Amino acid sequence: MYQFSRSIYRDLGPRIDCSGGAERTFAARRKVLEACEATIHRLVSDRRYFARPAKTLFNEVREQFALAEQVQVYMVIERHIGRLEEFLDSLPADVTLDGQHRSCMASTRKGTPCQREPLPGMDYCPSHKHLEETFEVREVETPAAA
Repeated sequence: MYQFSRSIYRDLGPRIDCSGGAERTFAARRKVLEACEATIHRLVSDRRYFARPAKTLFNEVREQFALAEQVQVYMVIERHIGRLEEFLDSLPADVTLDGQHRSCMASTRKGTPCQREPLPGMDYCPSHKHLEETFEVREVETPAAA
């Protein structure tokens, strides 16, 4: 995931506001890089609970850019996050990013991680499937046109 965070930073680096002197520019570059890395790490590790990663990253780094650059900054971030999401969608469901087989996200009674393989399309094994969050989709009836 290093490639994705660094590619965002490479595209954003030249746009960082350098008007505050060398120390401020160095601090701004560091903050942008750390925010990119943290966002990519969170997106990869906890994708289900990270609803708007592009907006989150933009809100973290927007103060480091001039007002005239902010639309372009958001577009760069959105493009790169979209590419990462496409990449994550293309990966096999039963393998993690490091090539290991997925394991159940639950813990055993002793506190050790469960070693069983999760059910297809789920994060938990058959023993822990009751921990999986499910969302009901209700259909709304539309009144008939008169």
